[in-house]
Amino acid sequence: MKILRFSTPDLPPRFGWLHEDRVGQLDGDPFNAYRRLDPDLQVDSVTLLPPVQPSKILCVGRNFEAHAREMDNPVDEIPLLFLKPPSSLTAPGSPIVLPPQSRQVQHEAELAVVIGKQGRWIHPDAAMDHVFGYTIANDVTARDLQHTDRLFTRAKGFDTFCPLGPWIETDYDPSDALITCHVGDELRQMASTRDMIFTVPQLIVFASSIMTLMPGDLILTGTPAGVGDLTPGVSVSITIEGLGTLTNPVLSEDEMRPTN
Repeated sequence: MKILRFSTPDLPPRFGWLHEDRVGQLDGDPFNAYRRLDPDLQVDSVTLLPPVQPSKILCVGRNFEAHAREMDNPVDEIPLLFLKPPSSLTAPGSPIVLPPQSRQVQHEAELAVVIGKQGRWIHPDAAMDHVFGYTIANDVTARDLQHTDRLFTRAKGFDTFCPLGPWIETDYDPSDALITCHVGDELRQMASTRDMIFTVPQLIVFASSIMTLMPGDLILTGTPAGVGDLTPGVSVSITIEGLGTLTNPVLSEDEMRPTN
């Protein structure tokens, strides 16, 4: 089932579900008890929002060997984890805003795991029981700041640097799905999730050995090779087989500032 968050001029943000090209509301919490209401809204009549509101966004660096090599980094023996702030989330179709502090902002197409059940020290045999579903993320990165700071917080943490969506697919096999990223008409990234160094269960087990995973938390599982620069005026589209397409335009900070 496809779970989403949306709003309309008459409805504040809420969870819904997608049936073909129609959206129905959810009565209740999708991470607990809920019931589906009739799909009485056309999907093109609603505004899609980031499909979840996480307490934290965990990201995995260098989880594709070819990407580690293109960044002149070694392949890690344990997952390299870092955090993006929830304030970096932005919706499908909303702009990625290039900050004036950076001269090199890049896209990173990623499969995102949505946690469905609280867990700490999760046993490998139970890891997949903690998965609610999967969605698409773009781990936008100010690469020049990442290199100068050495830490990832500033480079990864700007507002709009985590496009997410368009929905969560709860019935999905992430073991061999094609990931592609286009900037305009140019294909930049293409690989399969089978090329990940650390699998989804391994990442859940490792992350939960450090911190408690909460319902709605995200684990971004790493990006394939082919990351590249974003410039104002382009559009970046990430497609993951079986999950759909996440598209966001790119604007400069100046284009977002109100004019007098």
